[in-house]
Amino acid sequence: MRPSVLSGRGPPFWPPEPSPEAVAWRVRAVTRFLRRVLPLCRAHTVDFYTRGLWEKMVALPPEAVLEALSGERLQQLLDEPPAPRPFEGAAETCEFYNIFCENSQRLINVQAFALAAKYYSMPNLGVCTPLEQMLEALNRKQQPRSGVGIKTDDFMNNKKSHEVQLMSELVDGLTKYCRLNQVIDLGSGKGYLSSFLSLQYNLKVYGIDSSNTNTHGANERNRKLKKHWKAYQRRAKANVRGQLLEDAIQGADHDKEKYKTNVSEKLLSTNNSLQSQDRMAASDSFLFHAADVFAGPDICITSKQYEFHSVAQLQTADNIPENVFLNILPADAVETDCSPRSNCRELCDEEKERRKMVSLKAKASRSKEVNIYCPLTSYITAETELRDLVADLEDCVLVGLHTCGDLAPSTLRLFNAKPEIKAVCSVGCCYHLLSEEQETQKGDAQGTWGFPMCQYLKEEGWLCGRNARMAACLALERVAVGQVLPTESLFYRAVLQVIVEELYGVKRSDHNIGKVYSKTSSFLDYVRKSLKKLDLDESKVSDSLIMEYFEKYKHRMNELEAFNMLKVVLGPCIEALILLDRLCYLQEQDNIAWSGLVKLFDPIKSPRCYAVVALKKQVFHMEANS
Repeated sequence: MRPSVLSGRGPPFWPPEPSPEAVAWRVRAVTRFLRRVLPLCRAHTVDFYTRGLWEKMVALPPEAVLEALSGERLQQLLDEPPAPRPFEGAAETCEFYNIFCENSQRLINVQAFALAAKYYSMPNLGVCTPLEQMLEALNRKQQPRSGVGIKTDDFMNNKKSHEVQLMSELVDGLTKYCRLNQVIDLGSGKGYLSSFLSLQYNLKVYGIDSSNTNTHGANERNRKLKKHWKAYQRRAKANVRGQLLEDAIQGADHDKEKYKTNVSEKLLSTNNSLQSQDRMAASDSFLFHAADVFAGPDICITSKQYEFHSVAQLQTADNIPENVFLNILPADAVETDCSPRSNCRELCDEEKERRKMVSLKAKASRSKEVNIYCPLTSYITAETELRDLVADLEDCVLVGLHTCGDLAPSTLRLFNAKPEIKAVCSVGCCYHLLSEEQETQKGDAQGTWGFPMCQYLKEEGWLCGRNARMAACLALERVAVGQVLPTESLFYRAVLQVIVEELYGVKRSDHNIGKVYSKTSSFLDYVRKSLKKLDLDESKVSDSLIMEYFEKYKHRMNELEAFNMLKVVLGPCIEALILLDRLCYLQEQDNIAWSGLVKLFDPIKSPRCYAVVALKKQVFHMEANS
């Protein structure tokens, strides 16, 4: 019997947490399915022709596979709502007779294969918490936020803007719910998320990245931002005036429609209003003269209106931290000194000293502001002491946007181990860089690998393998809407391996070819440059022989393309196992009150779209006592 998905942990108004029993059940179901299909994903495309992988694993022509997994068919598969799971019974008994040949174990039914893969991928496992429910729970007791909204697409690409806006809203909700103001951003990179959290949400953010280049760049960015801060404020003032004028024009148009039935009365009222405006304009700024000239006689902008809008906007602008994004500013923005320099020489020594002290106090006050962004350089592991890096570490929220490889599981282990970390929001990526327990040298310390994390998979001795984890990085949704797989580059590498093994007797090499394909103009050029990188004697093979290999295998390129499409379809299942492992690990801990998986991003824009979110028990105790 399938266990209930919901758990009773957490406050009543919180989104239902997937129960530990339900998560464990799904982990077992996914592993049973993957045990049968993993050989497809563990196979390396480099060995595709040398090991005869198509003939060994697939009993269908490549054209049939490509037709069944075309973009249109894939999109239809993704769009269809999940049906009852006919493969659950098969998974329980490991009977895949309708997908694989019982004798040869080769794939015989690609439609059933794709459908089963869909059932064991994250969207259809029924354990995800909707983002809307999370935000509603977090913001239930929060007042609506006011402030200057920053358009992230002005200074980020579409993908990064999409990620930063959604994740920062969730992180802000976590900080406000936990009544915290400090955020630690692990793997902060160029600081887009950190800076936005500081700018838009007035948080104290420490961004920690292992690259000194990223940290140096972030510091230089902040220096320039401070230099141009006054220019940004002046630009904000100009925007106030422009918006005010636009609002006045719109208001005038509305009034025309409202009073057009009584023209004579409207004209009389307008003339009186104009006389009043002319008297006011004599003592007002140029802005109101411009409004009279360009906007027409139906516009009435009073000094009180301007004062009200100006003060409101400038108060908001004054609250924006100094570390705003440099990209918001025009390229030629400069800071000008508006102080009267004619009086500088006339200042006495006492006055100079007084002003110096005022300046120092102002600097000291700014250094204590809550809304700062401080980039730091450090390599983070599960054993890292954050207090050694952050001098004023306090209760905080730990976040990571696309933390690479082992940094994602290290983030969760730090959250569990450090009492000052009250909540976590982690989106991982680069699954191929995860360390696995079964691949780790026996002398390594226990608990330092990235996968598996939960007790069940450890006891099972589960191993994905690097090639399978590479498949988990593939973007099924993007392929479904037309993204083309890099088939030619993979084909070149697979044929090169045939040449290397048959002519040089080298089955494995310590040398990495790298991104040779992008720097070559033809297959011949590719092979020549690759042989040099492999330190193999080029003179041993002629150009004509190289092209003979190309001609021999080029008609089989569709086999490689079809084989990789099978990997694309299986990728979400492997990702689901990795994510469920992390969720299962959190649910095994005694100090965690709520944990879940949240689909945070649009998978077409950002394929690694799932966030692992959790809160400590102390947070809910505080909430209950408030």
